[in-house]
This record gives sequence, structure tokens and C-alpha cells, in this order.
Amino acid sequence: PARAWATGSRPETAFDAIALDQALMALGQTPTRHEGVIFTTPDIAENGAVVPIRVEVDQTVLPNVSKVSVLVEMNPNPLAAVFDIAPGTEVYIETRVKVAQTGNLYAVVESDGQLFMASRETKVTLGGCGG
Repeated sequence: PARAWATGSRPETAFDAIALDQALMALGQTPTRHEGVIFTTPDIAENGAVVPIRVEVDQTVLPNVSKVSVLVEMNPNPLAAVFDIAPGTEVYIETRVKVAQTGNLYAVVESDGQLFMASRETKVTLGGCGG
């Protein structure tokens, strides 16, 4: 339980960013797309206030993960969450994020000091009727 407490530093500049590119830049570098980041979001979200997401990392190809960040492209502040990962921990995160409107969501993983990502589009609709 002690390892689960947030102990890392909060990336204030990234959380304060008002555009996706600013938030990514504040995380340190431009992430590279990588199939080792497994990112799951719904295709259509009935309620943008509670959109379920899941981030997993294939640690055989991306070892030594130290941080996972979740960004929502169309939100006023794109950085939604940052998780510090303790050494030796399996990376599996499920949570819910607020999504203001239809757009791309990003999972950014820091592995061995480099950033890798996966993205998915999620449509936000009233009542779940996509279009």
C-alpha cells in the first residue's frame, strides 16, 4: 500500500497547458507511437463526464516504465492524469476521465527516459447515439 501513494513531483506546467502540443512539450519530449502501449477507450461515450479508459504496457518491449500520462485533446487543459509507476510494478491502469467533446485521447508512457504513446478517438454523444 505504501508504494501506491503518489510520491512524484506534479508536472505543473503540463497540467496548466491549454493546448495538446503545450502539454506534450511540458512532459519533456515528443512521444513516439509504440504498439507496446495498449490503450483502450470506448468508441462512443454516452457521458463525457465519466469516460472509462485503460492503459497497459507490454513490459517485454517497453521495460522500466516510470510514468504514465493521460491526455484529452479537446479539453481546456489536455493533461487529465499522471501516474508515477514504482520500479517492478506491472503497468495496468483503469480510471475515468472527463472528455469535453469528440476527439483523440492519448496514453503517454515514460520508459527508460523516453516517451512513447498510443491514441484513440472517442466520440462523445448525448445518449450514446453516434454520428
